[in-house]
Amino acid sequence: MEIYLIRHTKVDVGQGVCYGQKDVDLAESYPEELETVKEKLKNINFDAVFTSPLSRAKKLATDICGDNPVTDDRLMELNFGDWEGKVWDEIKDPLLPKWMEDFVNKKCSNGESFIMLRDRVLEFWNEVKSMDCSNVAIFTHGGVIRTINAIHKNIKLEDSFNEPAADYGDVNVITIEK
Repeated sequence: MEIYLIRHTKVDVGQGVCYGQKDVDLAESYPEELETVKEKLKNINFDAVFTSPLSRAKKLATDICGDNPVTDDRLMELNFGDWEGKVWDEIKDPLLPKWMEDFVNKKCSNGESFIMLRDRVLEFWNEVKSMDCSNVAIFTHGGVIRTINAIHKNIKLEDSFNEPAADYGDVNVITIEK
């Protein structure tokens, strides 16, 4: 089974803004980026298509694979809670320094930790791996892709940031032997 992890394209968000699960617009460059992603996925027939419900991922999934992607909340980006929509340097929450020291285990104010993200992504990942499919597309976010790669490679979450990050519009392929 080939599982294609597809990160959404660039977003229309100011420099240094924390946006996590906030539903933000795509950048004006979307039409060109869409064509680039389509080219990366040409001639692949997907047996199943999953997407985050956030519009930046769902639009890409629909524009590439049609109107029937399965929306799954477990594919949403990390929930940054009260920090979403704020510039990182302007967040005055006393929890921020503690979270920066241990983002894996510490929750954002009214948000989640990376452990919580991993737990929901792991549940989804195990379901997908058990499917009888040849090609699966997953349209999602950088944090989710990082987490799936850590799970697949058996890397600790705290060490997963030593791995290359998925850029906007990247397609990563994981092969699962059945």
